Amino acid sequence: MSEEQKQLLQRKLWEIANLLRGKMNPDDYRDYILGFIFFKYLSEKQELYANQLLEGEEVTDFTKVEDPETLEAIREESLIKLGYYLKPEELFAAVASKGSSKIEGESTYILDDLQEILRHIEQSTMDSESQDDFEALFEDLDLTSTKLGRTVGARNEIIVKIINALDEIDFRLEDIDSDVLGDAYEFLIGKFAAGAGKTAGEFYTPQQVSTILAKIVTTGKTKVKSVYDPTCGSGSLLLRVAKEADVSEFYGQELNRTTYNLARMNMILHDVHYRQFDIRQENTLEEPQHLEYRFEAIVANPPFSAHWKGNKNPLNSTDERFSQFGKLAPNTKADYAFVTHMYYQLADNGTMACVLPHGVLYRGAAEHVIRKYLIEELNALDAVIGLPANIFYGTSIPTCILVLKKCREANDTIMFIDASGEDHYEKVKNQNELREQDVMEIVETYRNRTEKDKYSNVVTLQEIRDNDYNLNMPRYVDTFEDEVIIDLDAVTERLKNIDEQLAEVDEEIAGYCEELNIATPF
Repeated sequence: MSEEQKQLLQRKLWEIANLLRGKMNPDDYRDYILGFIFFKYLSEKQELYANQLLEGEEVTDFTKVEDPETLEAIREESLIKLGYYLKPEELFAAVASKGSSKIEGESTYILDDLQEILRHIEQSTMDSESQDDFEALFEDLDLTSTKLGRTVGARNEIIVKIINALDEIDFRLEDIDSDVLGDAYEFLIGKFAAGAGKTAGEFYTPQQVSTILAKIVTTGKTKVKSVYDPTCGSGSLLLRVAKEADVSEFYGQELNRTTYNLARMNMILHDVHYRQFDIRQENTLEEPQHLEYRFEAIVANPPFSAHWKGNKNPLNSTDERFSQFGKLAPNTKADYAFVTHMYYQLADNGTMACVLPHGVLYRGAAEHVIRKYLIEELNALDAVIGLPANIFYGTSIPTCILVLKKCREANDTIMFIDASGEDHYEKVKNQNELREQDVMEIVETYRNRTEKDKYSNVVTLQEIRDNDYNLNMPRYVDTFEDEVIIDLDAVTERLKNIDEQLAEVDEEIAGYCEELNIATPF
């Protein structure tokens, strides 16, 4: 599929999403549109796989199979291969066909059938290996919601319109890279985030920032055994790492139930097999779900300065993730709780990169103690990267990326990169965006540990000690621009010339006024 065709697919999907725009807020119509796209994807995947199984049989079209034994065999194989099963009459195209038929000028009622099909997809995985990955996956698609329409007929009409519009699009799963549809899905998630305001940060990290994190944690590697995101949102960061290296296993945890469902859909739609990912829903700091694992790559964009139980929970003081650092992160600022949690789960050969508010670089008290321990005792901090303000949806604060390792090669220096200057981003509407060249400059500067005037500096640990472990960027990267020297004599001479020119103009205007026999204006 060409780039032009990809963009056309994205535009078509966004046009379909706009059918619900204005009826409800972005958070709501996001769930419906992405849910229906996912249902169509599962249907096409099921039909394609079933037809492969039927090759050489008397009936080779899954939609025409009626023999119970054949259908049961397809069901069993589908659960092993795909992790779910859809009957021929439950396929997306069958639902669309029913909805497109008219009775007395109105679309055939499909809402009950559709709700039952979505429920059956989840139920088909019961007691199977994929049960956890499909359980309650469609729970946010409430087809009885008055947000869709005040009457049953109105709700049915809008759903039929969306289903029929999607049915006209051929995802061509059999002959295209599966990432084409996955990229389109990511495109939609980004579009929804742009309109979601403060809630956008719960499920979306801007693509350019995701790319920086992914490239950093895969530096020098073509294969990564495992990647982990403790606040995975829609899973976009995990999937971005897979664009930089061959990833064997994906792990993530997400607190928000709706976003957790979105992450699982996103994984499956990017053709990540259900055995390859393990996404859990729980509070990462209070109920970590993957503590027994150590990960080769960790990426994260945790909620900035979130509240957590901290010293209100006595168990935290003995928790190995936090106890060695001497202090617990403040109850009102969990940033370092996330950092130390991730460091605890980092493999010895691993790299972690996370986005945090600038305050983690210089705030005192408990955070100073934790920061000092990470630098001095563990020698874990590898780089600090300052990002422009206003690049995240829902907040305009400046942010930074911390890069940590357990076995550092450059064990006596820390790389500082200040990419916050106006020359290192562009303003797009009311957001700042990193351009491709800005992303690559950050990544290449980090990888090569290049020192650039007013941009980057390789700093010794002794210099960090001399600054009492304050990592504030201006202490290490001088971005000060020298003031232009002004020649006061030249300015005075120019002002004299201007006064003389004004006097000549005044005299000329006075002459014109005298000719016209009117008063002069001065």
